Amino acid sequence: MRTERNLTRLDRVFARLDREPERPAHLDVPRMSRHRVALLAGTLLFYLAIVWLVVDTSWLVRLDWQVMFFRPYQQWSEIHWFVDYYVVLGQRGPTAVMVAAWLGWRSWRQHTLRPLLTLGASLLLLNITVGAAKLGMGRLGPHYATTIGSNEMGLGGDIFPSGHTANAVVTWGILAYLASTPRARRWLSAVSAVTSLGVGMATVYLGTHWLSDVMLGWTAGLLVLLALPWCEPLITRAETAIFDLRDRWRARRAVPTAVKPVEVPVPLKPRTTPQSEPAARAGRAPAYLAPGPHTTRSERTPVTPVGPRRPPHPDRVARGTASAARPLTGG
Repeated sequence: MRTERNLTRLDRVFARLDREPERPAHLDVPRMSRHRVALLAGTLLFYLAIVWLVVDTSWLVRLDWQVMFFRPYQQWSEIHWFVDYYVVLGQRGPTAVMVAAWLGWRSWRQHTLRPLLTLGASLLLLNITVGAAKLGMGRLGPHYATTIGSNEMGLGGDIFPSGHTANAVVTWGILAYLASTPRARRWLSAVSAVTSLGVGMATVYLGTHWLSDVMLGWTAGLLVLLALPWCEPLITRAETAIFDLRDRWRARRAVPTAVKPVEVPVPLKPRTTPQSEPAARAGRAPAYLAPGPHTTRSERTPVTPVGPRRPPHPDRVARGTASAARPLTGG
């Protein structure tokens, strides 16, 4: 009898990590419902109210100065090292890289670019809105304040609203926005809310932001998340255009190259066999041998050079002739 192998916990984990064969059909794209529009309008009114309270130098500005004079970083100095690391969760560079890595894996697994495009649209919207507000209001931070009790507006600063806080709300809140199930959306919403709340309070603790800066940062980040459904049609068109461009590029690469015409084969001369080579060589005499029969060395006539080999000498006589008497000298 054949039995199926029981899957271990590790097998189930790797099975969930496998790439899905096609894009899931249950992906929920948020719509701009009446409830969301009402929440967006209420958040926008709260945003404008904070700005008015700061511009009017109201009780909120006095609260900012009281918190600044309290100096939390001196009252609870033992947690300063932890807050220095925790505030990194609101910096745009590290958080964007971490969230983009996770959403990139989701895009590959689900065969869709929507997670990455949504993250890009939210960060672009955040930079435009928060950056314009910072430069437009020009508020100085607590460390650079000039007049006690003033709102420090229009002095060339760039801390109102808090960029760390708004970035934490958007970067971690986008995970809840892109969640596939209601349960995951609830859990991720709670985690992102606690994280962004902690980042905002960490900037107040370190003295880099007023309390009103953090409040406006929370509101600015929430406005970006609530307005994202209006960007969904543009995200869909961008995804379709990218996939169409990819398909055209693949089709262009798949076109076969032009086939070269087949050339007419050139007939080759038949190669001579080894048996026919001696006959071919015998037809003509080698260039380096004299014509005629070859004779051995013994049959050749010796060649004697004409004349004496040594130069003439007055005391030397030729061979075969009587030598002249030489006078003998006695000793």
